[in-house]
Amino acid sequence: MALLLRSVYLRCITFGAAPMGSTAKEEMNKFWDKNVRLNRPMSPHITIYKWSVPMMMSIMHRGTGIGLTGAVSAFAMAALVLPGSYPYYLDLIHSLSIGPFLTGLAKFGIAFPLSYHTYNGIRHLCWDFGKGFKIPEVYSTGYTVIGLSVLTSVALMMI
Repeated sequence: MALLLRSVYLRCITFGAAPMGSTAKEEMNKFWDKNVRLNRPMSPHITIYKWSVPMMMSIMHRGTGIGLTGAVSAFAMAALVLPGSYPYYLDLIHSLSIGPFLTGLAKFGIAFPLSYHTYNGIRHLCWDFGKGFKIPEVYSTGYTVIGLSVLTSVALMMI
């Protein structure tokens, strides 16, 4: 009885069903073949934008945030794992006799991401309060952040 009901049920379900003309994979292949034939780029969304200062600053803010997080985490893990104390490694760095140019460059490389991320974070906090959303203000605050970051980094480099 169960087999009879099952066969009747299957016939009722498939009564009005038409066979599929193509599968999703075939449609996808037709789509990509057409794009290759028309010489369309893979990701046009990247090529249609004109790069601007706010766009680059947003990318850089995220990058400095990721970099600073990674650096602090690596330093913390190294402090936990490596034998010896902090003064030992500080003396080791001093014994390398790197020279003033490379030392200054290293100091600037540490100071710039920190100062840039801090100043741009303050800029974002101002945006959270609804201030500075007009396009000229966005550009002027962006250039101010870059200038203050460079000045602060040079000042910290001189220490």
